[in-house]
Amino acid sequence: ESSPHLPAPRDVMIYSYNFRSLLRWSPVKVDRGSVLYTVHFKTGAFNQWDEMNCTRITQTECSFPWSLKERRWTVVLRVRAELGQVTSDWVETDPFVAERNTTIGPPKVNSVTVSSDSLLISVTPPFGSEAGDFLQYHVSYWENATSTTKKETKMSNTLFKIRNLKELTLYCFRIHIELMTHSDLQLLGLQSVPECYRTTIS
Repeated sequence: ESSPHLPAPRDVMIYSYNFRSLLRWSPVKVDRGSVLYTVHFKTGAFNQWDEMNCTRITQTECSFPWSLKERRWTVVLRVRAELGQVTSDWVETDPFVAERNTTIGPPKVNSVTVSSDSLLISVTPPFGSEAGDFLQYHVSYWENATSTTKKETKMSNTLFKIRNLKELTLYCFRIHIELMTHSDLQLLGLQSVPECYRTTIS
């Protein structure tokens, strides 16, 4: 039975980065005893609460199980506090769809090969792609001396060249990803940290 004496968890939020998702909340403070937490989920398809792998846990976060890895599913979670036989009210999240609500990180830059007029850049996407995904890499680059004028180019390969550069010149670039899914959703990723390289002499 839920009790008015045990407060419900607060600040209940789903955090999702590169399609890895978890639920977090603020700890419930009590005078004595240790509070445990239980998390349930339901999907848009089945309006019925199920246990996650987080029943009577002490920590204030719960990772999504493998069974909830479908990016297109609508998922609602709920969490409550428990102390002995006493439980708090449940707190529900807003509906969550990973394909819409995740944050995409920057791609990893594996290598940069410098020549007199180009930079050859090799990257790895920040997550494993699924069938129907289309990834585009947005590359903005600029001469370090005149960093006001930036050029942008789009690539769909993980190995690409920035061409027509001046020799013996320092160029900087940053990259972010645009993910287009089969349901025509567009997700823009976070920008990478700028990296700078000096072209060689021909």
